[in-house]
Order: sequence, then C-alpha cells, then structure tokens
Amino acid sequence: MSFLTNDANLFVIELTYKVALDAVEPHLAAHRAFLDVHYQAGHFLASGAKVPRDGGIILATAASKADVHEMIAQDPFHQHDLAHYTITEFVPSKSADCLK
Repeated sequence: MSFLTNDANLFVIELTYKVALDAVEPHLAAHRAFLDVHYQAGHFLASGAKVPRDGGIILATAASKADVHEMIAQDPFHQHDLAHYTITEFVPSKSADCLK
C-alpha cells in the first residue's frame, strides 16, 4: 500500500501534555490501544514520545483534517483532557523509497 500518492493527505499530530507525566501514565495502555486501532486501519504510520517526554508525535494519513480531529476524539488522552493537539498537514515532495 502506498501512502505517498499525489492526493495523499499526511499529518503530523503533536501532543503536548497539559498535566504531569504521573497523571498521564495511568492512561498509557488505553492510549496504546487507541494507536493500535488506527495502525490496523492504516491511518497511523509512526508514533512515539517526544524528547524531552512532554508529549508525543503521530504521523498519520487521512482524507481530511476533519477526519484527524475525529480520530483524536477517540484518544483517551483527549477524552481525559491530558494533552493539547497540534495538527500540521503537509504534502511530501520527496520521500524514501520504502515509503512509496
């Protein structure tokens, strides 16, 4: 499956925690289950913690920014008001062969 077609909508979703890490940790298992659902659906391409660990990054593909907002609404971090989300859409002009 190719994610980087001419009509691909790629998004960087940056999470920044609103609360201390010890308040986030009880929700990590549910957040990871949320990630798994979207990896299996082909929406998420990569994700991980930021350094320093004040949030995370998700690289996603979706039909629209509205679809990304719908995905985020399912995230336990969002549901428990633990993180602020910044969504950046971009159009890749180059990519590694392994992403084609």
